[in-house]
Amino acid sequence: QVRLVESGGGLVQAGGSLRLSCAASGRTFSTYAMGWFRQAPGKEREFVAAINWNGGNTYYADSVKGRFTISRDNNAKNTVYLQMNTLKPEDTAVYYCAADIRPGSYYSSRDYDYWGQGTRVTVSS
Repeated sequence: QVRLVESGGGLVQAGGSLRLSCAASGRTFSTYAMGWFRQAPGKEREFVAAINWNGGNTYYADSVKGRFTISRDNNAKNTVYLQMNTLKPEDTAVYYCAADIRPGSYYSSRDYDYWGQGTRVTVSS
């Protein structure tokens, strides 16, 4: 069992930055991959970024590549981060972190086993 708690969302102007955090508890954090997804009003949940178990490999959606950075702290904090820079109004969504316990595609939400409750990000123009 894995429990995930996101934080760091909020309201920001276009061009600004936010850092999302997702604290994990339960199963040993360094044994599974983590991902970030987002869901805008009226749209399906979409992949944003993912990171493998030791942070050695990262994956990004084309829409955020070069602006967002995913990282993780496998030591005391057991936390995954999403640094979001140069935010755009189209980044407005509820952002969810997820844990991928079993090896699979990093890009599909169906491959993730546990989900946080989400944190809302609003980017004003």
